Amino acid sequence: MDSQLYPLVIEPKETPAIWGGDALVTRFGKPGDPSAKIGESWECWDENRIANGAYAGKTLADVRGILGADLMGNLDATRIFPILTKIIDARDWLSVQVHPDDAYAERVEHQQNGKTECWYILHADPGAELVLGWNRDTSRAEYERRVGDGTLGEILRRVPVHAGEAYYLPAGSLHAIGAGIILFETQQASDLTYRIFDWNRTGSDGKPRELHVQKAADVLDYARGTRGAVEQVTYRDDGMECTAIIADRRFSVSKLVAGSDPGSLATEGRPLIVMALDRPLQLDAGGTPVTLAAYQTAIVPAAAQWCSVSAGGGDDAAFMLVTPPAHPENRAIHMLAGGVDQERIDRFMSQFS
Repeated sequence: MDSQLYPLVIEPKETPAIWGGDALVTRFGKPGDPSAKIGESWECWDENRIANGAYAGKTLADVRGILGADLMGNLDATRIFPILTKIIDARDWLSVQVHPDDAYAERVEHQQNGKTECWYILHADPGAELVLGWNRDTSRAEYERRVGDGTLGEILRRVPVHAGEAYYLPAGSLHAIGAGIILFETQQASDLTYRIFDWNRTGSDGKPRELHVQKAADVLDYARGTRGAVEQVTYRDDGMECTAIIADRRFSVSKLVAGSDPGSLATEGRPLIVMALDRPLQLDAGGTPVTLAAYQTAIVPAAAQWCSVSAGGGDDAAFMLVTPPAHPENRAIHMLAGGVDQERIDRFMSQFS
């Protein structure tokens, strides 16, 4: 095995936000000033730097250019790494917003990706809520009128949330993360956010942040919101407990639990994104062992083919696994092999169709 195909530990990038807090530094061990308001830690992003091994100091984009298909597998190595993962600490409400789909992003913004995303809730204060869609059917005309007269909040749908839940947000979904929520976000690699309402706040410059009312109107889904927490499915896979969370055609998200005996992950022709949760995690690919600290992220190159995973500190260690699948049905194959009945598999997969 090529010794250059080792688990690439990623240096996170912290971003300040008026709605952020100190948890990313004090609880999740990210570098930064605990007195500052830090809203996001970008865990896997094309411009993040590698922290270990031969590629230390290079960005993921640099390594993508060097390794090509060895890193990216059946994905286009000349294009931006297609997935961005984050930890978000919301001490106050984020803006009410929406993201465009791929077609609108390409036609209007001249960018290759729109933005479908999902959230896995790591922590939620009692009573914490999300905005997920409208509380009834509406229309572009009503939306524009209510933005103008300040009554948009009357038709926002609020959903209570709890730790361990997951939410799927296809492009076009109206949404906002509420105060008291810390979550793990997986999204298409895109910065296209159309802000609709920002709770009458001002930015760091003392001025209201820009709104994108008309572009949002172009892409919003105006039907009554019905999405709630995703129905997750737990089964055994390659010696580990695996909980399937998301199986979108753009990315797959799972939570796994590794024990002291190594389990294995197959790359299946694409890179794997692994983030340890609250305990250290041992990875070994290409004959190079790497220990991830709690909430640290690594990428396993596609050409490594396999990665062994075990708990780094003796006790079981949970971790998030994100992959850019070529075919979402690969998830169904794993679930069937793990003993999940076909009816339940179909019900799970239908959440993302």
